[in-house]
Amino acid sequence: MAKIESELIRRWLNGWTVARSLPEAEPVESAGDGLRSKCDQPGREVEVFALRADEEPESVARLAASVAAAQRITWLTVPTLRPRTVEAVVSAAGLELLRRSEWFMTTDLTEHPRHTAAAPYEREVRAEGPVTVVSLRSPSGEIAARGTIAVVGADAIADRIETDAAHRRRGLGRALMSALAEAAVAQGARTGLLIASEEGQRLYSSLGWRREADVLIARGPVVPSGR
Repeated sequence: MAKIESELIRRWLNGWTVARSLPEAEPVESAGDGLRSKCDQPGREVEVFALRADEEPESVARLAASVAAAQRITWLTVPTLRPRTVEAVVSAAGLELLRRSEWFMTTDLTEHPRHTAAAPYEREVRAEGPVTVVSLRSPSGEIAARGTIAVVGADAIADRIETDAAHRRRGLGRALMSALAEAAVAQGARTGLLIASEEGQRLYSSLGWRREADVLIARGPVVPSGR
């Protein structure tokens, strides 16, 4: 049966928590179903990541039920090759579906295309242990684009890739991803992992990143209107 491997999801999550300086994710109550991360963000206090949605659909139902009964606002993130099935399960549990078009993507960083930002933009690279932050600045000093990559073993997890609206369509996204890949390879990384928003999917695909699965994100518990 076609599925996204749970180990691939674990590898991404290990790097994502490092990139965001979060505590290591912990197993949920149903062993093997998923991992829980404390995000402590308004409207996103806890996030649960499903590990085996495709190989055992009932695991998603169990996770969705626990999110629906949570005491704090909790997100449920589900990488899957069967997004319609997962959508039906989380909706049946009473969760609010937040996004429908995110992708889990991977690439061979050693073959990543190289691009540089055209003048007058300048590149700034700041490394803090396994985490590298790359910023592209305009002549006025404002940040036109920024991204983070965290290296864990041979994996590098790209996160928070952003280009300011006033500086888009100038090749900054390609230059930013190139700089992040270069920094990660210099630290020994070989495989790139990320979860791509709808806005970033075309960029990453053009740079050789491969779509491994869809990613559905839901939220709970849902408070009935009128309360």
